[in-house]
Amino acid sequence: MGRIGKRTIQIPKGVEVKVEASNVRVKGPKGELKVEYNPLIKVVLDAGGLTTVYEGKNQQGLALHGLYNSLIKNAVTGVTEGYEKKLEMVGVGYRAAKQGKALQIQIGYSHPVIVDPPAGIELAVEGNNKILVKGIDKHLVGQIAAEIRNIREVEPYKGKGIKYAGEYVRKKAGKAAKAAGGTA
Repeated sequence: MGRIGKRTIQIPKGVEVKVEASNVRVKGPKGELKVEYNPLIKVVLDAGGLTTVYEGKNQQGLALHGLYNSLIKNAVTGVTEGYEKKLEMVGVGYRAAKQGKALQIQIGYSHPVIVDPPAGIELAVEGNNKILVKGIDKHLVGQIAAEIRNIREVEPYKGKGIKYAGEYVRKKAGKAAKAAGGTA
């Protein structure tokens, strides 16, 4: 059996958890999330916390055991603390600005790119080249951050584009470096 599936998820004060037939509802100070799970897995709520149980020997069931434990733990963390991803824009003239709830990004195209966040996601701008994606659903926060990053991925020659904060971009040598090392 996997170790992740066996861990007990502690329920903090102020968080309400309801285990239903095929889903778990988690309600906390920041909002409410619903996690659907496979009927192979049993979710047990008791005074010690919440645990997932799988009694079979099937490899797929063992994988689902740890998966659903992690998904429920992420939901509990999301409704108490929330999640955030930071993005940085590198390049001359690259900037972002809020337009109501939407985000307007000028990233070197002939037109500004408008990003409308879905329900449950909040976009913020620090300075004019840092973007924050906040929300309670870890998957949705990561998906929206990835979509914003894909507007203009960092190119490897000058390092211009949108990248995650702290992401290292390995730069390639250009033609001039290649020509200088060649034969004459």
